[in-house]
Amino acid sequence: MSKIPFRRLDGILLLDKPAGLSSNQALQAARRLLRAEKGGHTGALDPLATGLLPLCFGEATKIAGLLLGSAKAYDADVVLGVTTDTDDADGVPLRERPVPVLDEAAIAAALVPFTGRIRQRAPIYSALKQGGEPLYAKARRGEAIEAPEREVEVHAVEILGLDGPHLRLRVTCGSGTYIRSLARDLGESLGCGAHIAGLRRLWVEPFRSPEMFTLEALEARLAAGEPAEGLLLPLAAGLADYPRIDLAEEPARRFRMGQRLRDPAFPAGEVVVFGPDGQPSGLGRVDAEGLLAPQRLFNA
Repeated sequence: MSKIPFRRLDGILLLDKPAGLSSNQALQAARRLLRAEKGGHTGALDPLATGLLPLCFGEATKIAGLLLGSAKAYDADVVLGVTTDTDDADGVPLRERPVPVLDEAAIAAALVPFTGRIRQRAPIYSALKQGGEPLYAKARRGEAIEAPEREVEVHAVEILGLDGPHLRLRVTCGSGTYIRSLARDLGESLGCGAHIAGLRRLWVEPFRSPEMFTLEALEARLAAGEPAEGLLLPLAAGLADYPRIDLAEEPARRFRMGQRLRDPAFPAGEVVVFGPDGQPSGLGRVDAEGLLAPQRLFNA
């Protein structure tokens, strides 16, 4: 079997991840189709989950960590009355309890403590690392695990529907939030337990209205002769929420050499710096005195 001829490819693919694949498996499948040398994803989706998984290739991998920390939104199908060891339908059922008579008002009241800045314990089957090893690896070996608790932000939870034990929610949240944990904890607060039966990620900032590609659609477009570059967003699209500084040729050259620049008109904080060609030269930080320090540079 001949080896795939990989090449440099820069940009961001908005993948509609299918159920049944890990985020890394989905990344590698897309990378093979695009023949991209270097790629990374922007935060793992559970194998059960579908929806938006931004994939960064080439120079765009330098901003993958920024996208990892972005706000996100999900539609979640929750089954009340059954808990599982993974907190989702892929796991082994642990306990079944009767579901009390509930209406949307009762669910809404129970959700109040789960919005805002909250403390949340990660699922034991998660990619969160402990001692340099993912928790799921320890769990699969049958080790006793005390999953860490941490502070996360849940911006809003909307009830989309309630039909017996089946509850549909839309969750908007910050980085590090586990929707499986939210469903598990909500179930416990209702006294019946719960798990996730389906999960779809709708958007990740700054991609609020994403045009996503399934792996099948990506393969078909490439097979039809469409160039891979035309299916990717430019690196700059992932930086749309950052303040922008445009530099003329000489200061842009100095910035790309790692030199600091001062201008009281520069906006303070994290910025994206563009050269006269309209392409991003890198990320920088501006202090209160208008001193711009390069933080991460992009290769043309």
